Amino acid sequence: MLTHPEFNPQTTAREAASAFASTISGKTVVIVGVSPNSLGETLALAIASQNPGLLILASRTDAKLREVAKQIATGSPSTNVKLILLNLSSQVSIRQAADQIREVTQKINILINNAATNPGTHEFTPERIEMQFGSNHIGPFLLTNLLLPELRNAAKVTSHGSTRIVNVSSTGHRLSPIRFHDYNFEGKEVPLDERPPVNLPESLTRTSEGAYNPFLAYGQSKTGNILFSIFLREHLHGSGILSFAVHPGSIWTNLSRSLDDEQRDFIARTGDFSKNQDQGAAPMVVAAFDPSLNNSNPSDIYFDECKIADPAPHARSLQVATKLWELSEQLVGQKFDLSSVKQNPEVS
Repeated sequence: MLTHPEFNPQTTAREAASAFASTISGKTVVIVGVSPNSLGETLALAIASQNPGLLILASRTDAKLREVAKQIATGSPSTNVKLILLNLSSQVSIRQAADQIREVTQKINILINNAATNPGTHEFTPERIEMQFGSNHIGPFLLTNLLLPELRNAAKVTSHGSTRIVNVSSTGHRLSPIRFHDYNFEGKEVPLDERPPVNLPESLTRTSEGAYNPFLAYGQSKTGNILFSIFLREHLHGSGILSFAVHPGSIWTNLSRSLDDEQRDFIARTGDFSKNQDQGAAPMVVAAFDPSLNNSNPSDIYFDECKIADPAPHARSLQVATKLWELSEQLVGQKFDLSSVKQNPEVS
């Protein structure tokens, strides 16, 4: 049972943060994906209003980070804010950002992986990983693993389960499982269990550029967020670290800028109504700070709005999550031992 079962799709991040003020106070919080007019900005402003010990904001544009920091300084002048440049599509940038975060703090209570991208064209990261999979899943995968020692440091001195990793997913995960045989959308044959659900309209599955479909690519990356939380929950709960994946709701953000009319119509139908950004950020606040989740059921992984819900069948299996973990290690060239949060040498 959540502390506030009355929370609903219209609950705002400000309201949720106020409800969990005592939990937020004094905490070190890292928010990834912060820019003006975004969920990250709204989330940062809400958390900043409740006196966190340290608020670390990470994004790829310095001017945009500074604009958000200026708003925080105006509304919550006593909040200690640090800014980190981070491009989740670049593994070099991710490693540099992790080093900079470690210079700022030795413990992290809450890590919120909020950043996402959804280009309408077939693009790749510098490591030649399809852009949505590379930025929306592989990027947070690498950053989280690099910061696990700091998360574990926090878990050692706080209540079991209060140290958390929140991965912002989407109901769009229902569009596609992980395409292990063709995650880059290069036209390779994929088995039935890696194909999109059969009941999807043709407009969402047709390819317009070779084998690429931006909806399916987005769905794959958002499935990755949930499976990542499943694996983390299984292997870190004994250390007092929990992970949740969150669907914010149907929201118009800067991510919508590359969508055509058909894609916009699909997004509009992913929720009962179109939420504003304050409402969209509320589920992240609940997943990050609700103390009743400290001893939650291990299967309580996915938030739809402000409630625990079931993800799609292809996003529930620990076996598939393990397979994704191994692929992700391969794509970042490094293995991670969660039993000790020990970083193993990079592999070629």
